[in-house]
Amino acid sequence: MPLPHMSDEQMRTTLKELEQALYNHDQWTETLYGTLICRLAPDERDASQNAHRTCRFGQWYYKSGIAGLERHPGFVEIGIEHERMHQYAASLLRASADGVPISVKDFERFLTALKRMRLEIVTVQREMEGALFNLDPLTGVNNRIEMLTKLREQHEFVRRDHSCSIAMIDLDQFKSVNDSYGHLAGDKVLIDFAHYIVNHLRPYDKIFRYGGEEFLLCLADTPVETAHVIMDRLREELASLPHEAQGKGDFFVTVSVGLAALDAHKSVEVAIDRADKALYVAKTRGRNRVVCWDPSMDEPAAHIGGLP
Repeated sequence: MPLPHMSDEQMRTTLKELEQALYNHDQWTETLYGTLICRLAPDERDASQNAHRTCRFGQWYYKSGIAGLERHPGFVEIGIEHERMHQYAASLLRASADGVPISVKDFERFLTALKRMRLEIVTVQREMEGALFNLDPLTGVNNRIEMLTKLREQHEFVRRDHSCSIAMIDLDQFKSVNDSYGHLAGDKVLIDFAHYIVNHLRPYDKIFRYGGEEFLLCLADTPVETAHVIMDRLREELASLPHEAQGKGDFFVTVSVGLAALDAHKSVEVAIDRADKALYVAKTRGRNRVVCWDPSMDEPAAHIGGLP
C-alpha cells in the first residue's frame, strides 16, 4: 500500500515528529538498560499494561490524525512491535524488581521486538523521504523523476504476459481558467483534480504530474479496452467536479485523455509518445473525450504541434 496523500509540509512535519519520537524512545531504552543492569527500582508506568501508550513514543504514535498514516502497513507494524517490545520490557522489569534472574531467552525476545520496531521505523522514514523527493510540490502526486523507472518496472511485467495501459490526461483550455479566474484558482483546480484521481483509482495505479496541466497515469494489469472504460468514467466525474473562484461562483473544467498500451516489443518512450498522439487527437476531435492510440496516428500529418 502506498503512502497516503500528504503535502510536502505534512510529510516534513511528520518526519520531524518521527525523528523526535525515535530520539525519545532511544532515551527510554538507555534508561531501561540502566535500570536492569544496576537493579534500580523500575518506573511503575513501564511495568504497566499501557506502557506502550504512556511512553513518549507511544504518546506521539497514538495521537489522532498523523497525516493519515494509521492504515499504512509499515506504520501499523511499528505499533505492533512497539507494543510487543513494551510487554517484554515490562516482564524484564518485574523480574528484576522481584530479584528473579532474567533468562537469555526473555532478553532476546525483547531485543528482537526492539530491532523489528526500529527496522519498521527506518523503512517508513526512507519511504517518506523518497516520496518527499519525488513529489510534485503543488499537487503532492509523483513528479517525473521516477516516472520512467516505474513504467519500466511495469514493462517487465508486460513482457511476462501481463497488460498495462498508460493514460495522458490534459485539462482542456486551462489557460482560459488562469486568465478568467486567476492563477491561484488554476492551481487549486490542479490540486483538486490530482486529489480526486488519487482517491478514485486503485492503490497500485500510479499518477505522475507530467508537466503544466498534464498528468500521466499508469494502469497496471489493465488492457486498453478496460482502461478506456475506467478513464471515460473518470473523465465524466472530473467534468462534473465543481471548482470555486472567489466572487465568481462555481465553474467546471473538462479533460482530454490519450490512451496507449505498454507494448512488450516497444520501449516505454514509444508508449508515452503514442498516448500523447492519442491525446492530441482527442483535442482535435472536440476535447472532453478519451481516445485510444491506433497505428494511423503515426502518420506524419496526424500529430503536428499541440493544442491548449
